[in-house]
Amino acid sequence: MAIAISVVLFLALTGAISYFGYRRYARPGGIFEQLGGKATITMPVMDTVEDEEGGLLVSLIQQIGEKVPINPEDASLLRRDLMMAGYQTPSALPLYQAGRLLSCIAMIALGLVSRSFLTSNTVLGIVIPVGFGLIGYFVPSIWLDSRISSRHERLRLSLPDLLDLMVVSVEAGLALDQAIQYVSVQLVNAHPDLCQEFQLATLEIRAGSRRIDALRHLAERTGEPELRKLVAVLIQTDRFGTSIADSLRTHSDFMRVRRRQDAEERAGKVGVKLVFPIFFLILPSMLVVAAGPGLLQVFKYLFPMMRNSKF
Repeated sequence: MAIAISVVLFLALTGAISYFGYRRYARPGGIFEQLGGKATITMPVMDTVEDEEGGLLVSLIQQIGEKVPINPEDASLLRRDLMMAGYQTPSALPLYQAGRLLSCIAMIALGLVSRSFLTSNTVLGIVIPVGFGLIGYFVPSIWLDSRISSRHERLRLSLPDLLDLMVVSVEAGLALDQAIQYVSVQLVNAHPDLCQEFQLATLEIRAGSRRIDALRHLAERTGEPELRKLVAVLIQTDRFGTSIADSLRTHSDFMRVRRRQDAEERAGKVGVKLVFPIFFLILPSMLVVAAGPGLLQVFKYLFPMMRNSKF
């Protein structure tokens, strides 16, 4: 039984690696050779979800996800979370639902296979697959939360560079829309996530949306507090007609002060956080090294003397 499971897992892993290599490297390389080299583009390619329509497996998973029932309110919340994580295509929600369902089924199957090795109790034999299924159901949510947190961190760290370049662009004579477009083009290699969001805002403005609405949609898509503050500054500057360069420079200075204060706060918490590792890990080792030889001598000489004593 164990050999069969190992063979199945090995074949599944081999197939997944082969499919990923074909989709990610072999197929794009062949298309690139047919096209004959790089093409000059005016807007960088946005790093969204990969094209799912070309693969039979991905389209099948998408169809499975579309069949999974979901509440419209929950679907709206999930779609918002997926947008915060960077998955903005319409197929992101069905793929996520299918991934959650398949993960739950796979964990239940793993629990059914492994319960005979874990326990012989009948009640635990029922509880183990149920517990594995719950773990499989919540693992995609945990993964999505980690993706959102990491993307928020990348957006927050890339804001100072964007503000500096935007200040230079505005002072050079560009309007706010042109500055946003220029920044999204120039920083695409260094900060692709933030440039992707500004590209979408630029496309909304080109499609006829108001600048204020496009900036608000930018803040809603990301959900990052620092980016929300920047959007609020840009909206107020555009509404009241103040200097954009002065507002951006002031906000950039505020962000630098805020980051320095955050670093000082984290540095102040280091001492408190080191108490438990020192107490549970370092202090026992020091006690063993310092008091170990003395205790060995006590056990070697004092205890035999006490046993041989007449008192």
